[in-house]
Amino acid sequence: MTGAARNVEIKARIDSVEALLARAQPLADGPPQPIRQDDSFFTCAHGRLKLRDFGDGRGELIQYQRADDAGPKTSTYVRSPTAAPDSLREALARSLGLVGRVRKQRLLLLAGRTRIHLDRVEGLGDFLELEVVLRDGEDEAAGLAEAQALMQRLGIAPAQLVRGAYLDLLLAGGCS
Repeated sequence: MTGAARNVEIKARIDSVEALLARAQPLADGPPQPIRQDDSFFTCAHGRLKLRDFGDGRGELIQYQRADDAGPKTSTYVRSPTAAPDSLREALARSLGLVGRVRKQRLLLLAGRTRIHLDRVEGLGDFLELEVVLRDGEDEAAGLAEAQALMQRLGIAPAQLVRGAYLDLLLAGGCS
């Protein structure tokens, strides 16, 4: 698969973005970056297809595949930037069908090769996502170990881990 990248991901429910920020900030390489995201998901035969709109005229189309298990999992993805997210959303919705939308406020922190996302998701609440970016050809075991170590340092318990995507939770009425 040319152009595809891989990472190891975890998603967990948290009590509050602010409380976890206090534990995540000392692990980060710099200050948190606030990012607004409006993700539109489309009918897709293989994996998932979403258009991410940053609200400033920029966006990216992302196709990804990953298991919907709770706990660390490997994701393979391709990202394609766009300068016209509104018209692209309309074209994709007309041709493929819109499954749903996820709107969130995200604080992004970088800790080495790991992206720490502290998300406040409309209709769902607060979450943590960790994405350990894997190098080309790297075995996922190192990424899994890194994700698990960060989970422990952040005080994330296994019971907080979430299956699937935010869209799945929204479609299920907010349950994990």
